[in-house]
Amino acid sequence: MNEKNKAILFNPLSKDNPVTVQMLGICSALAVTSKLEPAVIMAISVTAVIAFSNLIISLIRNSVPGRIRIIVQLLVVAALVTVINEILKAFAYDVSKQLSVFIGLIITNCIVMGRLEAFALGNKPWPSFLDGIGNGVGYGLILVIVGFFRELFGSGTLWGFRIIPESFYEAGYANNGLMILPPMALILVACIIWIHRSKDKNLQEK
Repeated sequence: MNEKNKAILFNPLSKDNPVTVQMLGICSALAVTSKLEPAVIMAISVTAVIAFSNLIISLIRNSVPGRIRIIVQLLVVAALVTVINEILKAFAYDVSKQLSVFIGLIITNCIVMGRLEAFALGNKPWPSFLDGIGNGVGYGLILVIVGFFRELFGSGTLWGFRIIPESFYEAGYANNGLMILPPMALILVACIIWIHRSKDKNLQEK
């Protein structure tokens, strides 16, 4: 893999993260991160949708009239989201019920449409596919981090398994109910953004 493709794949994981740098896709953190499992499933789903929609749009970009490109992009994304939704219903029905309408709302995720417009329409299929994977994983990392802390401190579990020993509760420990409320997701995302920007001088406002 050449240096350009490496940058396309790995930059969204940190220096050009779609959530912490571009401020995209933050709304998802409200709904799907109260537990780790749905956060991971959503991360994988969004990554698959971005990667394959980027690939498909890049393959057909020269044959799609500019005036209907948004409609074509929405059709491609909607088809992929439908496939993902049916796969979840078949193999992870409980998680599918937890995610509910939020899987369908991937269609309106600004990261998906943003990468189609900003990258896939102007680049070849392979770099576009890598760009989709990079941005999907970068987005997913934030969801997983937020889901990890919210479930651990809000419920005392991870992936549904008890992590905090019963002896802690007997000694007076109590789960933090605030962690499972939607506002805490935004607070955690804000903390991640603050930490990320404090470590990268290029992102600091002067």
